[in-house]
Amino acid sequence: MNRRKKRQLTDLLKYVVVIGLVFFFGLFFLSLLVNYVADPSGPEWEETDPVPALNQQIWEYKPIVEKYAEEHGIEDQTNTILAMMMQESGGSGTDPMQSSESLCGERGCIDDPEHSIEQGVSFFAQAYEQAEGDTALAVQAYNFGPGFIDYVQESEESYSEDAAIAYSQYMYEEAGSEDSIYACRREEAEELDACYGDIYYVSSVMSYKEAIEMELEN
Repeated sequence: MNRRKKRQLTDLLKYVVVIGLVFFFGLFFLSLLVNYVADPSGPEWEETDPVPALNQQIWEYKPIVEKYAEEHGIEDQTNTILAMMMQESGGSGTDPMQSSESLCGERGCIDDPEHSIEQGVSFFAQAYEQAEGDTALAVQAYNFGPGFIDYVQESEESYSEDAAIAYSQYMYEEAGSEDSIYACRREEAEELDACYGDIYYVSSVMSYKEAIEMELEN
């Protein structure tokens, strides 16, 4: 093979290699483009649930919450209690912890915010002790009542949303379902026939707790 033919063959091989590389990278970038169009956010841009807004009034009650939480030895649960206050009333009204029912079995018997907080913290402290430090279980019991703790502990389990739904369904059925005094607070609860209390109380409270902790860090 003469020199001219060797050079032509070499040039041809270089051309084939260049075309192959262009074709390969073209397919690679096309694949990236297709994936971006299908999911423009990509895994690194995956959205998280938004943090709920806080009513700034709860900060006025923080020293009072800390005072009674310290009395009951649960000062480390101050942010949890503030989060429950947000879920219960947003920190507004004369009974910001909505603790009248735990005191006298009906709404409206507390008309002083500090008395509301004192009773609310006391009730939560009892639930927290009964729940043996299971914060989520104690939080849900603040909404359901202490019977929920017995229900969960008899099953030798810890808090779960499934347990909350099952307990709500049971209590709602026991109350007569259609003729029950309990009204569904959420559409999802109505679909599940779980209209006793708030089956998503814990998740709501924990979202507020996250927002509180984020604000305290800033």
